[in-house]
Amino acid sequence: MRLKPLILLPVLALAACASPKPAPAPQPAPKPAAPMVSEAPKPTRPSGEWIDWPIEPGTWVYRTDARGSIALFGIAGADATLTLRCDKGRSRIFLSVAGTGSGGSILIRTSSTMKSLPALQASTTPAYYAAEIMPRDPILDAMAFSRGRFAVEVSGLRSMAIPNWAELGRVIEDCR
Repeated sequence: MRLKPLILLPVLALAACASPKPAPAPQPAPKPAAPMVSEAPKPTRPSGEWIDWPIEPGTWVYRTDARGSIALFGIAGADATLTLRCDKGRSRIFLSVAGTGSGGSILIRTSSTMKSLPALQASTTPAYYAAEIMPRDPILDAMAFSRGRFAVEVSGLRSMAIPNWAELGRVIEDCR
């Protein structure tokens, strides 16, 4: 009887030496999908009257440098959304709006008036669209004394309601 277990040992050893199942054939890598090209959303004009638009988030900051003074509006730590610069050497004020405009003008709306200013792409990195204003232009006073805000509209950019804080008036006075 002792022989029966001895006979089973070689059979079990042979079974253990059997080759494993072959690995499945590698699947070809899926082809990458064509890159999706999507257009940037077109800026929309807020609905309703401009005086009811929500105020653009951000704060004004006033600075001076060798060229004159500048008021920058926007979110802290980011590029300015809007700037008003007094260039004393040229006796001009420059209003700049962040972005790449396409309309050839910047429209300013205040509680007392509105004016379209001829504008050009001023820089590309970062992108700013800018208009040149004479220091005694009445639109500057209208912006400074508008009821809490003024609106800025550029074709191809989103329209904004900007608060009119004291920094704006300081730059205007610096250039006069």
